[in-house]
Amino acid sequence: MTTNTKLQRAARLSDLADDGMKRIELDGTPILLIRRGGAVHAYSADCPHAGAPLEQGALCDDRLVCPWHKGTFDVATGALVEPPALLPLTRYPVRIEHDDVLVGSTPEPSKTATATAADKRTFAIVGAGAAGAAACAALREAGFAGRIVLIDREPRTPYDRTVLSKFVPSGEMPVEDIPPLLPDDFFATHGIDRIQAEVTALDAKARRIDIGSAPSIRYDAALVATGGIPKRLSLQGSEADHVKPRIRLLRDRDDARRLVEAATQGEHALVLGASFVGLEVASALRERKLRVTVVSPGNVPFEKQFGPELGRLFMRLHEAHGVKVRMGHHARAVERGDADGALRVTLDNGDTVPCDFIVAGIGVTPATDFLEGVTRNDDKSVNVDTSMRVTDGLYAAGDIARFELQAPVSGRVRIEHWRVAQQHARIAAHAMLGMPPKEPLVPFFWTYHFGKTFEYVGHAKHWDDTKFTGTPDTFEFIALLGEKGRLVAAVGCNREKQMGMLAEALRKPLSLADAAKIAGSA
Repeated sequence: MTTNTKLQRAARLSDLADDGMKRIELDGTPILLIRRGGAVHAYSADCPHAGAPLEQGALCDDRLVCPWHKGTFDVATGALVEPPALLPLTRYPVRIEHDDVLVGSTPEPSKTATATAADKRTFAIVGAGAAGAAACAALREAGFAGRIVLIDREPRTPYDRTVLSKFVPSGEMPVEDIPPLLPDDFFATHGIDRIQAEVTALDAKARRIDIGSAPSIRYDAALVATGGIPKRLSLQGSEADHVKPRIRLLRDRDDARRLVEAATQGEHALVLGASFVGLEVASALRERKLRVTVVSPGNVPFEKQFGPELGRLFMRLHEAHGVKVRMGHHARAVERGDADGALRVTLDNGDTVPCDFIVAGIGVTPATDFLEGVTRNDDKSVNVDTSMRVTDGLYAAGDIARFELQAPVSGRVRIEHWRVAQQHARIAAHAMLGMPPKEPLVPFFWTYHFGKTFEYVGHAKHWDDTKFTGTPDTFEFIALLGEKGRLVAAVGCNREKQMGMLAEALRKPLSLADAAKIAGSA
């Protein structure tokens, strides 16, 4: 319903391209106008997730895709379709008079689903990361009026963990400024109980969660979204008293704080593992002018995910910025030198690498040791169905979930990426309320190195063709990974709009030829 706010002439209808967008400012408020035929919609102009300018995004049929992280919104209503945004767009009143577009700067009332009266159910969410936050928002958005309990071992959650490897180690963002995933008053406003505790056991058959000496929590449905625990090094000498404090893992805010302390005091960092987290940390530490050496097995970084050509591109980027990359090697042992106190790490070929501290980026293990009454895979993950259901009343999301991917290719996979965890959580939250999945999940993630953002959409377990548009050497390109003439994944840099269009197109089978047209579009 339109409010009684004063409407002002904001644009001429004839000046707005059909299926086009225009950013305006009204009484100091940035507003995005979207024209569809004779109708115009007005929304908050910046993405509620990280403030991306939405006019630089993509309009795909009835959806608006954020340029930065591919949050997706319904054009007709502003409703959230896909994370990482967790809240809808703010709507503003619009009226068309002849050729004038009149817009008000006072938001329209938000539209929420009707809550179920006297709902006595308790839904528990274990883990207050990206998935936990997404589940809380989705449940209330869908009208659930029962009790929601959010349990996490950390205080002040949920927050944006993606910055822990990208912007905190470089000094661009202090630990204290890590942004929350939801407004500070969200949990109180929506009646969500937050409990800081370590879950000692979750009995799936009894539907009971034990949290130490506190009373157990009985639930009607529960979502487990505990993520992964960084793998510890199997490095001879790493447990010695004078070595262990100088080995850094990176999972939470406290880990990031300790990493910054080490970077402030040291001059040379050794990163073990050319993972996404490992190389993002390497990039961030070079921004601090530290010397950085990366040691990792394999031929080039990300060869399994992207192929050798793109892997070499990442390696050249790091080497051009002063990172010393030692691929094809394992670290065998570490000791502290007697003369200067520096650590000395011995590689499998006998070479020794001196450093002040070590950052381990060798992957994670699903955090599921507390689960009882469910079958776990060899890697400690749990299998889920298309609704993210593990067993009756129990759901899983994120790093711990091995799920059936439907688009762009089918097969059971486990994907350790932040936005996928949020997609899982929204599916699970809807399933807890009896709502089936609406459409296939298309994975997406981004990684950040030396001021350049690389985006990856889809999921390629294997491919037989790689087609490039643009120029990889100038970091303006899209690489299309295809199998039997069909697109399975794409990697892009400085092509945000086209990558958003590909993300939407991949919900259905997409030929390489049609993908190339999208990738090459202006």
